[in-house]
Amino acid sequence: MSDKNAGTMSLVSHLEELRKRLLISVLAVGAGALGCWFLYPQILDLLLRPYCSIRLGAGPTAVFGSGCELLVTDPLEPFTVRLSVAGYGGMALAMPVLLWQVWRFVVPGLYSRERRWAVPFVLAGLILFAAGCGLAYWSIPRALEFLVDIGGPDLVSVFSPAKYISFVIKMTMAFGIGFEFPLVLVFLQLVGILSPAALRRARRYAIVGIVTLVAVLTPSGDPFTLMILSVPMWLFYEASILIGVLHERRRRRSEG
Repeated sequence: MSDKNAGTMSLVSHLEELRKRLLISVLAVGAGALGCWFLYPQILDLLLRPYCSIRLGAGPTAVFGSGCELLVTDPLEPFTVRLSVAGYGGMALAMPVLLWQVWRFVVPGLYSRERRWAVPFVLAGLILFAAGCGLAYWSIPRALEFLVDIGGPDLVSVFSPAKYISFVIKMTMAFGIGFEFPLVLVFLQLVGILSPAALRRARRYAIVGIVTLVAVLTPSGDPFTLMILSVPMWLFYEASILIGVLHERRRRRSEG
């Protein structure tokens, strides 16, 4: 009997499994979104800190109001902003569940020795996602300063809540997803789809692809953000090759 049980699963079984995993994921995101809805004031204060750091540093005449307020131009905007913060916050809080459900869906197609990677991969995915979000949060003030200054001193930048929150969320998600890049490469090597040699041969194309992908994913488009995400992704690419080489050596020793 094969070590894999994916071949014994029918198309209907796969669809049932997918429906189950999606349902659990939706419920997890919904629960997280509900919590973020009630924690909205605290979350909004956290999201506003990058904006406040550049507004308060620009002098008291550079802002409307007493501090770093955002300018609402649509009566529905406060509601849509709160809904957006709750939704994306729910996804962030549900990330452990989402990663676990992805793994559980993939497990039937793996060998038994590959299934023991479940916990390390989920933990690594969480750490990398959190690290990417943290780096994005740190880089947002620098990106905002670039975008505000590039227009010249005659332009006064006062952001609307919807557009500012969208900018912050897109930046954070781009960095968080980008930091999952090495996990995908390592997994593909462990299951035999890719090899370290193939990744080495594709290094030049990978670097160009990484820079292009970062330019598309990040909303700011400034050189600082491009560098601050492209460099870690390139280092992750090299690290994934090293991990693949070590895995091949270990496998050869066990087979010998």
